[in-house]
Amino acid sequence: MSPSSTPAKLPVSYATASAEAVAEFVTKQFDVGRSVTCHLLHRGFNDVYEVNAGIGNRFIFRVAGHRARGPADVASETAFLAFLGAEGVAVAEAVPARDSALFTSVALPDGPRAAVLFQHVAGRPPNLDNPDDARVQGAALARVHHAADRYPGRAEGRYRLDLDHLLHRQVAAVLALDFEAPQARGDLTALAQRLATAVERVDRDLTRTRCHGDCHGLNARIPAAGRYAGQAVLFDFDDGGFGYLAYDLAVHLWAQVSFGRRRHAVWQAFDQGYRTVRPMTPVDEAATPLFVAIRHIWLMGEYAGRTAEWGREVLSAAWLEREVGFLLAWERDKLSPGLL
Repeated sequence: MSPSSTPAKLPVSYATASAEAVAEFVTKQFDVGRSVTCHLLHRGFNDVYEVNAGIGNRFIFRVAGHRARGPADVASETAFLAFLGAEGVAVAEAVPARDSALFTSVALPDGPRAAVLFQHVAGRPPNLDNPDDARVQGAALARVHHAADRYPGRAEGRYRLDLDHLLHRQVAAVLALDFEAPQARGDLTALAQRLATAVERVDRDLTRTRCHGDCHGLNARIPAAGRYAGQAVLFDFDDGGFGYLAYDLAVHLWAQVSFGRRRHAVWQAFDQGYRTVRPMTPVDEAATPLFVAIRHIWLMGEYAGRTAEWGREVLSAAWLEREVGFLLAWERDKLSPGLL
């Protein structure tokens, strides 16, 4: 049976470029040679591709995903990476395009999306159970923060890693989901207010800096040779911005204790590595567990804000009850009495 009419064209909420199209785009926009191959590494918060332009000439091409927080902050991200590289901090810098710009954009059916070509970082992925790997990542993040103290544009950019960005907006995104879970919804709302009050109580004493934003243990490589042998080279700064230093530390602690993990020795090694480069104030140290809960809520909101792209099958009342259960247990065991 043939169709009764011409198929209707439907709007696209999210499109992913083919690897072949990316290879052609990179060849035209960047001075990387003519023999370029490419493959998609993963789709997630962004679309990430590996670009190979010959032996020893590899890159990572990132096409920014849609975010409820607004357009990707690639101008401030890439400028900060360039500064860090010039300061000798081990990071994956952006590769300038033919017009010398550190970022560009691609036209896709869902609209223009920011894109950046990054240096490929040689080295092995960190072992998440290895305290030594965590220790060098702690030192690497401390070097980022130490350099940020000297960065003239550290407070510039679209994003502020403040309570509105990390907490309030994310709670609103979760509550906008239309499933029934009245107890969990009420618990999440009340907990968010307690967390906000606890942070506001010490807000003026908390250190602000230019944050990585996502230093959870996997956004690094550890080279065996070369200039940064034995160090952790950090990448994936797109969740970064000017904000709470305690939050940047808490991301790593959160990664060691969330979802049933008990990698306490790994966190202690990360903390020790950080302190070998940069001291930590008692106020920032005490606030770090608060920001573990805030980080978890941030991630919940990020998932809730992507239902148009990822679907919402897994975001159910049971999901919310489970996540809120973790948060309330963390509050009871780590933040009491009275949320510090």
